[in-house]
Amino acid sequence: MAIATTSPVTGEVLRRFDELTPEELEDKLARAAAAAASYRLTSIEERAGWLQHAAERLEKEIESVSRMITTEMGKTFRAAEEEVVKCVHGLRFYAAEGPAFLRDLDGDSGRVHAKQTFVTYQPIGVVLAVMPWNLPLWQAMRFAAPALMAGNVGLLKHASNVPQCALYLEELFRDAGFPDDVFQTLLISARRVEQVLRDPRVAAATLTGSEPAGRSVATIAGDEIKKVVLELGGSDPFIVMPSTNLDRATDVAVKARCLNNGQSCINGKRFFVHQDIGDAFIEMFVAKMGALVVGDPMDEGTDVGPLATESGRRDVESYVDDAVGKGATVLLGGQRPDGPGWFYPPTVLTGITPEMNMYHEEVFGPVAQVWTVPSLEEALREANGHPYGLGSNLWSEDEAERELFVRDVQSGMAFVNGNTTSYPEIPFGGVKRSGYGRELSDLGMREFMNAKTVWIGQDA
Repeated sequence: MAIATTSPVTGEVLRRFDELTPEELEDKLARAAAAAASYRLTSIEERAGWLQHAAERLEKEIESVSRMITTEMGKTFRAAEEEVVKCVHGLRFYAAEGPAFLRDLDGDSGRVHAKQTFVTYQPIGVVLAVMPWNLPLWQAMRFAAPALMAGNVGLLKHASNVPQCALYLEELFRDAGFPDDVFQTLLISARRVEQVLRDPRVAAATLTGSEPAGRSVATIAGDEIKKVVLELGGSDPFIVMPSTNLDRATDVAVKARCLNNGQSCINGKRFFVHQDIGDAFIEMFVAKMGALVVGDPMDEGTDVGPLATESGRRDVESYVDDAVGKGATVLLGGQRPDGPGWFYPPTVLTGITPEMNMYHEEVFGPVAQVWTVPSLEEALREANGHPYGLGSNLWSEDEAERELFVRDVQSGMAFVNGNTTSYPEIPFGGVKRSGYGRELSDLGMREFMNAKTVWIGQDA
């Protein structure tokens, strides 16, 4: 894929970028390694101050940065603004809480026959981040903010269709006062990730992306014995029980499926509704999905913009066509509109069976699959039968149902009566083929730190 800004609204290439030459890539790797050697010695207070400066600058540039995001990947301007605001919050969170996360952890010296014992958290060096286009600032920020606070150095290999966002992040951290080369963007193709990850100057990697990409990075990292954190998408279940407020549940169900134009790993994608309220839910859900306005993402009245790439729309169409050809029922949408751009309408399908590709895979677009089920146990059986296990969602006012859901759902995150989302304050990540490791919170920061045990003996 060429490294370029291509409008999802028109399909027009707006700007092209040159890929790094081998010599330029080598220079960046050398500079990153040199920066890591000195940056690890900076004080926690200095790092927190630089993060605060980055937050202040980003906050002043919300409008222009939001327009850049919308231009490159097509989410609504309103959604882009929300993403940038979240980045500002993430920077401030790690600036404020990072010092506590980095504090030494005292041990029980007497039990290990020491004068003193503790665990100290130290940076591991250069970390490669391979990031996707769907949340072009926030995905990178939830790696960058904790990594830089921890004293690590970042190399960002961003998706090839959001190069302006990638370059902006390097500029943001440099202008905030971070030392030179502490955070660099690598404009390279995906085929060159292996070279970077195998380089001995790179200590670890984090990837958010497809399962094949994760498998490739995990294989390389395993061969090199390097730490890697993987977030590989999901097909999150959204379970609705009779005790819930149906109007509220359907409002959030529409948001859960169509947020970010339906292109988020934690979108609700598979809706399991108790049969006692199945007809009512479907009627309300289809009506609300059908009322969404599809159009220019810069327009204030638009709810759903185009998909980010032409190939992405082809993938969505392929899933829907396959399902319909094998007997699924289309209650809404299901056909691309005429005209330019990579638009696809909000779509609702029922009658999904294991013979259909979308039953087993992730549909990255505004396509909802709805089942009616006789019980919560059956909903969980269906939900857990999927190979992914990232987020999950239950709508219920019954305490026993909530406890059963939290205990038995196979996911890294379980949300009850609220939309699945990410916060810097709590861990983010999945199980099964959704990957391993955690981002955000103190756990995310410590993924790329050496928890060094220190034991000091009694004086002679």
